[in-house]
Amino acid sequence: MSVSSTDLRNIAIIGHIGTGKTSLLEQILFQCGVISRAENVATGKSVSDFTEEEISREMSIHTAMAPVEYEGKLLTFLDTPGTADFIGEVIGALRTCENALMVVDARDGAQIETIKLWKRLDSRNKPRAVFMNRCDRDRSDFFASFTTLKEQIDATYVPVTIPMGSGNDFKGVINLIEMKAYTYDSNGKETVSDIPAEYKDIVEEYEFLLIEAAAEGTDELIEKYFEEGTLSPDEIREGLRQGLSENRIVPVLAGAGEKGSGIASLLHFIKNNFVNPLGADDEIQRGDHAETIHINEEGPCAAYVFKTTIDQFSGKLSFVKVVQGHLSGDTEIMDPSIGKKEKPGKVYHLIGKKLVEVNSLTAGEIGIIAKSNIAHTNSTLTAGDLGFIFHPLRFPSPVYSLAITAGDKKSEDKMNDALHRVVEEDITFQTSFNEETKESTVSGMGELHITMILDRIKEKQKISINTKTPRVAYRETITKKSGVVEYAHKKQSGGHGQYGKVLIEIEPLQRGEMYSFTNAIKGGSVSKGYMPGIEKGLHDAMEEGFLAHYPLVDIGITIVDGKEHPVDSSEMAFRLAAKGAMKAAIDKAGPVLLEPFMNLSVYINDQYLGDILSDLSGKRGRVLGQEDIGGGITLVKAEVPQAEMLNYSIDLKSMTSGTGSFEIDFDHYEAISGRIADDVIARAKADHEAE
Repeated sequence: MSVSSTDLRNIAIIGHIGTGKTSLLEQILFQCGVISRAENVATGKSVSDFTEEEISREMSIHTAMAPVEYEGKLLTFLDTPGTADFIGEVIGALRTCENALMVVDARDGAQIETIKLWKRLDSRNKPRAVFMNRCDRDRSDFFASFTTLKEQIDATYVPVTIPMGSGNDFKGVINLIEMKAYTYDSNGKETVSDIPAEYKDIVEEYEFLLIEAAAEGTDELIEKYFEEGTLSPDEIREGLRQGLSENRIVPVLAGAGEKGSGIASLLHFIKNNFVNPLGADDEIQRGDHAETIHINEEGPCAAYVFKTTIDQFSGKLSFVKVVQGHLSGDTEIMDPSIGKKEKPGKVYHLIGKKLVEVNSLTAGEIGIIAKSNIAHTNSTLTAGDLGFIFHPLRFPSPVYSLAITAGDKKSEDKMNDALHRVVEEDITFQTSFNEETKESTVSGMGELHITMILDRIKEKQKISINTKTPRVAYRETITKKSGVVEYAHKKQSGGHGQYGKVLIEIEPLQRGEMYSFTNAIKGGSVSKGYMPGIEKGLHDAMEEGFLAHYPLVDIGITIVDGKEHPVDSSEMAFRLAAKGAMKAAIDKAGPVLLEPFMNLSVYINDQYLGDILSDLSGKRGRVLGQEDIGGGITLVKAEVPQAEMLNYSIDLKSMTSGTGSFEIDFDHYEAISGRIADDVIARAKADHEAE
């Protein structure tokens, strides 16, 4: 299907885990004729949950793409995971799609991830609609959930479809724009009929809310509404389109995704009211300046890569969003950051795991390049050097880390190769070697995130991987001036000896200043040629540490005098003298241990607030504040020592029955003393001796 940008609709399907996003997409694909049968997630045959991990765990882990043709429009859906461990997948989808469909369970209303994702949508001013799913389940109550949604999250909600019945009595939905009823059969097909008389009162109530919101779309509609008291279906659509495009209203639709109910109205609403990409903004960097670029069919091709996967059959697949011009197999593209060029050969759509070749991708369209040598997540791809790059995706900091080792050198090589491939696919997964703790670590968005990746590597590579809690990168510093300290290094062993003498004074610097060196020697008592050796000796002492072999930081050093020997002095002699002087000075300058403190944001149901605050107090945390963010969800902000947070992903899951989530990033270092410092020093010395 060859389409213009105005015929495109890009939709990110988002929501809390377990709200039925994948089943909803399965029915969309079925009703649009893409698949012959809608599969239940439990069968392991759904289009968007196709990897081994997704099938075995019955949950979405990766964002899956599914374009469908519907009444002359190309609707491209990105089905995203619902758990915070895979938030990176969601961030890529939200950057790429102009619209979001928030799926909410009609039994539970807004949940923690609903509210967190809503905030992400707000930060992008992203148009969105709500699909109130599972109206056919026990305990479901669309009308109660609609009311509480308004209380939970501040927005102007507009009912578009409402259910007929609930639970076992659910019969279908009523479309308030068309004023028609849609019943469904066991095959997931919907039939249109007149609205049953029994729903007359509820239809009038919610139709009023719909028309009132639609009338605010334009001044003309407001005038007509005041004059005539109603609007036609086309006028309602016009008002909804305008309000949705400006993100002033949130349409709400009802249905039962697994049963195929509410799908026809949803598709029709998306086609008629969701915004097309033409003219939408994206961010670019041109030199040192941040600018905005608008999606435009004219001009040379410009696209960015928002996701990468490695398929065992198709190789590397790069998910691209074309922002300007057109991209075809013959387009010569380059990544301006590396200066390399290539022609894709072919471009594709992707339906789950099935590649479908297309002639080209137009501005605003989402597609696939296979086996690219230059494309990787966050790449800018342009036809020639256009003088800019797209802003990279912004991901939250990892919240969980493990130190890892392999059984032997061969296994270690296999492990490192596999980890490199994972990092290429998943930017929220990070690997590093910590020079301070001498450990290889992996970091990610949660225990589940890391565990699944390591389990996959162990199984595919047939290797063992040992994991443990990583060491904390403590540091050391001083608290007062040392006064002038003298140290001489001298050694005589026949022939030339070794001699160097330095006098230094050290003082604490502001936190974060790290190091300063001042040469205050007057009269040339130490030759300038020995100064590099002296500085190396000072650095040696700082790297070696004093209390527990952790690096020393935030120290100002002044060399005030020294003495050299015309025959026995050398750079090495002065290096050793400076190191000795530094250690002697630290001993007199009140050395203390520093530990890293983290900024912590915890999202929890109100019922767990007391337990969370008590736990943070036990972890030496300082609660900075708490905020009711709606939906019975509280955001707690705190500063907590990193040493207390190493297993917080597991602790929080236990305390909140798996419902809580958190974000964390480094903030500063603080001095510690007493028993806590003594324990850290003892462990560090024992580890050092063992090594």
